[in-house]
Amino acid sequence: MTRREIRDKVFKILFSLEFNPKEDMKEQVELALSGDIPAEEEDGAFVMLACSDEDKAYITKRVLDIVDNHEEIDSSIEEVSEGWKLSRIGKAELAILRLAVFEMRYDDDIPVKVAINEAVELAKVYCDVDAKKFINALLAKLTKQV
Repeated sequence: MTRREIRDKVFKILFSLEFNPKEDMKEQVELALSGDIPAEEEDGAFVMLACSDEDKAYITKRVLDIVDNHEEIDSSIEEVSEGWKLSRIGKAELAILRLAVFEMRYDDDIPVKVAINEAVELAKVYCDVDAKKFINALLAKLTKQV
């Protein structure tokens, strides 16, 4: 899997975790990775991405690391969101922000600009038109703190 495909899967798992109790997270991650991963091709057809054991381990670790650091991540988002409580931010946007903030703060292998760009790309696919601007603006503010 490419980094973008892995990031997409991490986002989807983070999004789904919003609807499950925290104590079930590890089980939810395992469930999400139990088979091959469906991905939509450009023509709208779905194909199955082969997910190697290495990819599954990386995705699992990434998701659990984000969950383990979610309080700090959420605090960072709240600091720059000026007037927006986390409860007012859409679930998809919040999952994208959490992933991007994690990459910016905790993953030295991913440049900050790449983390922001990938977050905006996810927003283009999974959120409404204005979300990409909102996400870009919040993450740009956050770069001054990183």
